Amino acid sequence: MQGTIDANRPDSYAAANRDIIRVLLRPSVGWLALFLMSTAAMIYGGWCWYQQLTWGMGVANVTHPNMWGIYIVTFVFWVGIGHAGTLISAILFLVRSRWRTGVYRASEAMTIFAVMTALLFPVLHLGRAWQVYWFFPYPNQRYLWMNFKSPLMWDVFAISTYFTVSAVFFYVGLVPDIAIVRDHSKGLLRKLYGLLALGWRGTGQQWHHYMGAYGFFAALAAPLVLSVHSVVSWDFAMAITAGWHSTIFPPYFVAGAIYSGCAMVITLLLPMTYAFKWHDYVNMWHFEQLAKMCLLTSGILTYAYGMEYFIGWYSQNPFEWAIFSWRATGEYAWAFWIMVFCNCIAPLAWYPRSWRTNPWILFGVSILVNIGMWFERFNIVVSSLAHNFDPATWWYYMPSPIEWGVMLGSFGWFGFWFLLFLQVLPAVAIAEIKEMIAAPVKGSLEAA
Repeated sequence: MQGTIDANRPDSYAAANRDIIRVLLRPSVGWLALFLMSTAAMIYGGWCWYQQLTWGMGVANVTHPNMWGIYIVTFVFWVGIGHAGTLISAILFLVRSRWRTGVYRASEAMTIFAVMTALLFPVLHLGRAWQVYWFFPYPNQRYLWMNFKSPLMWDVFAISTYFTVSAVFFYVGLVPDIAIVRDHSKGLLRKLYGLLALGWRGTGQQWHHYMGAYGFFAALAAPLVLSVHSVVSWDFAMAITAGWHSTIFPPYFVAGAIYSGCAMVITLLLPMTYAFKWHDYVNMWHFEQLAKMCLLTSGILTYAYGMEYFIGWYSQNPFEWAIFSWRATGEYAWAFWIMVFCNCIAPLAWYPRSWRTNPWILFGVSILVNIGMWFERFNIVVSSLAHNFDPATWWYYMPSPIEWGVMLGSFGWFGFWFLLFLQVLPAVAIAEIKEMIAAPVKGSLEAA
């Protein structure tokens, strides 16, 4: 039955505990292989960053006029990935959507680790990483203060607030499940999980306070879904650079963030469901709803892409129209058409229900969507800077091997933390899954 779990067995609650907890602290061969690959990618990215610290920013191709290279491209990409978790866990909780139950825990963890990854890139882009403390407004002997009118400064406050609220929201939701893991553990593990469970016993009073706190954080986190990526879009929209200075950017960026985030949830959760045999708790019904969410936001993005070109043409601004026509036909046309194919055309495969419920098509298109969303940020950042107002400064930017290595390292960093999470904490919300267990059929217990 859609949205429910068969309760005709007398041990349904116990089965939910057993099935979800049994994978904890029991790494499989596949998990170990992925963990080693993520760790190797992270180490290689760290080595590339060491080269940049040693030899300076010259080892990266970040130079005038492209002072923002793929570090900022990947920063915006990871901030966008982090939006689906809060959307699924907070907004869908407030509207009491049933399909969020099976997928929201993994998507919340994805949010935390994606924002952790995004926060690396301002430091990487800074070059002199040891001066990162200049980012923060505090009284100092140099009488230097941040420019609070700068959207880059707004990013610091928006993303740090988003990370803090998301982390607290994530932990509050984990407390009942950590208590279940504690009750199934022994020795030192029982003590460690006991500390993390904060004395949870599942009493009526505790559940009353828990639901009040969870609802409060959901209401607090919901506006951040719209506000944070809107602030990130202002990094571009507040500039006069052709191709950036547009009022369409905030909704355009928010839709893109939800689009890429939901696709990443499919990419991460679909193999995990098959590997852990969690089909009773996370099944094609959940993935079909995620695919529908992607179809909705893909339509919004396709409309936004078309409106960008219409506005560029209708404005009769020669600089604006020049940059949009050059994106589609110039040196970066390959990146533009990859973006259009992956974000606008490939998701159309999900319209037939038989295709969007096919795990191979679902997984393959989700990867294409994430590739397309990275290239969307590449198009926005790189093409407008490569062809600015002065033709004498035009330049064809391509990332250096160091930049590619750092970007690969960011994926390794994200994978490292997500894989650790799968082995340490329940990746499916046990307490909320139990609410989806259907009432037993009369007489079924006697028959069992």
